[in-house]
Amino acid sequence: MTDTPLPDASQLYQVIDGTWPAANEARQGPWLIRDGQNGGQRVSATIAMDRFTEADLQPAEDAMQALNQPRLFQIRTGDEDLDTVLAARGYQIVDPVNLWVAPVGEVATDYPPPVTAFHVWEPLAIQIDIWAKGGIGEDRLNVMRRAKGPKTALLGRLNDSPAGAGFVAIHDGIAMVHALEVLEHQRKQGMGRYFMRLAAFWAQDKGASHLSVVCTQANEGANALYSKLGMSLAGQYHYRKHGDDL
Repeated sequence: MTDTPLPDASQLYQVIDGTWPAANEARQGPWLIRDGQNGGQRVSATIAMDRFTEADLQPAEDAMQALNQPRLFQIRTGDEDLDTVLAARGYQIVDPVNLWVAPVGEVATDYPPPVTAFHVWEPLAIQIDIWAKGGIGEDRLNVMRRAKGPKTALLGRLNDSPAGAGFVAIHDGIAMVHALEVLEHQRKQGMGRYFMRLAAFWAQDKGASHLSVVCTQANEGANALYSKLGMSLAGQYHYRKHGDDL
């Protein structure tokens, strides 16, 4: 066990933004408006950076719509007032997410079996194909390419055939796993665990202190895996999306 304090939710929010970055960001009043260029909610949701009034909401909505994006806010720890105001305006909760973290050494314990898990950058065609089958297309690949720190793509094999793909990047000494996708016929054979172990060994080699991952609360299997790996639940976030944009 290590005595190093675990990163808290506020630190992990920064890691998310650094390892899965928006195409562009702009401050507008109390808001950070993010242009995700179809890279998903994580890179297109607006974030509250300062105190706001209800009069500040319309300009934020206008800015999101000007980018051809839904009216979407990310609700982080400390955003309880924003959560309440948006709920009263008809915004619905979307995709509550858990933040998991552990010291790399506590996950980098058993290396995956031979020829089971690899890492490479840039992604190979087979990794791109696996991601595409899981709905992770070119726009999300562009998010990966934008990450500025150390990064790599994971490739898994089981039963002498491709099994899955994933992405890992480091920001401020903390590694985060994204876009973990295991092919349906290769699931429930330990591939997710092998990926997390490999990610931890890679992160350790790169000098990272911790390994982290975000997971929707609805994904019970993945949350159970991270808990079994000894990772700690560091916090959460969720989105509020305008009812007309659902």
